Amino acid sequence: MPTREEIVDIHTMCACSHTRMAARAVTRFYDEALRPSGLKGTQFILLAAIEAGEAASITDLADLIDLERTTLVRNLQLLRKEGLVAPEKGPHGRRKPTLTDKGRAALDGALPLWRLAQTEMEGRLGFGSWQVTRRRLGELRKAVG
Repeated sequence: MPTREEIVDIHTMCACSHTRMAARAVTRFYDEALRPSGLKGTQFILLAAIEAGEAASITDLADLIDLERTTLVRNLQLLRKEGLVAPEKGPHGRRKPTLTDKGRAALDGALPLWRLAQTEMEGRLGFGSWQVTRRRLGELRKAVG
């Protein structure tokens, strides 16, 4: 049976717990900032990743944004229902999501809101602190990946 101190350590020291709490707080912050656009932060990031054109397939896109392929497919289906993305034949006959005109308009409309949120986030942390945090988060992903 674990001691009370061991149980308290889980709450105070657990990397999983702290990163998940931080991720939820940051997600809420960006969701609120993007609310006027009708997009959630996760949708905005996905539209931007698609528009960047670096992924030749759904699997490549999942790898690029480090998201489970099945989760990505569900998210793409929702965006497709809203008319924001459409499948396109990519290299080797694999399907590749692309933005529709409506999707590009949604991304364009949300971009200024994201820029304001990003500037505010950097201001709250301090730009140098954000750069260190971003680098450390990358190190954390590599350490567990």
